[in-house]
Amino acid sequence: MLSFSEQLPIVFNSLNVGFLQTLKLFLVTLAGSIPLGLIISFGSMSRFKPISAFSKTLVWVVRGTPLMIQLLIVYYFPGLVLHNPIWGGDESGRFFAAAVAFILNYACYFSEIYRGGIQGVPLGQQEAGQVLGLSKTQIFFKITLLQMIKRIVPPMSNEIITLVKDTSLARIIALQEIIWAGQSFMKGSQGISGQIWPLFFTGVYYLVFSGILTVLFNKVEKKLDYFKT
Repeated sequence: MLSFSEQLPIVFNSLNVGFLQTLKLFLVTLAGSIPLGLIISFGSMSRFKPISAFSKTLVWVVRGTPLMIQLLIVYYFPGLVLHNPIWGGDESGRFFAAAVAFILNYACYFSEIYRGGIQGVPLGQQEAGQVLGLSKTQIFFKITLLQMIKRIVPPMSNEIITLVKDTSLARIIALQEIIWAGQSFMKGSQGISGQIWPLFFTGVYYLVFSGILTVLFNKVEKKLDYFKT
């Protein structure tokens, strides 16, 4: 049996690989869900009833069901129901399936934050922009968007920090993220088995990552203090 000093480099190498997978899923989710959430929010606020009904129903379904179920459906539905396993069975396929589920889930949450931020901007300011001869696009980017950002940073930062922890749910479809890596040493991996201490160290990774994001978002909020609402 390997000694503790021999186990350390093996464990941390595995945890680092798992954390890189976690970080990649986190970044891909943000890159996809932030713009998609804005599009869905426009759909929810659309005056065209079919679009608004579709967007609101989508948000209701996604927000009303567990992310874990959404992951299982996205990954298994094409193969088991449509008999077309589009994701394949390798690690990259599981990652893409997880990314799709996470992007859709967080886009719906972000859309409600966007909608609240946009509708929270006083209508009088938009009317003032019209009086000045600004187009709807100019009013959105020069008046609405700037004030919306100030309003949405706190709830968005909360959701993004929640995303850090939610990435651990990807192990339900056997994506080898950091929790998967830590738990593998309980079952037996690389000559190490029956060890729970690597799992506790995964919590340290999450704490440090969340702490860094908290500091960054606090700085962003201070930068936006000039927008007094």
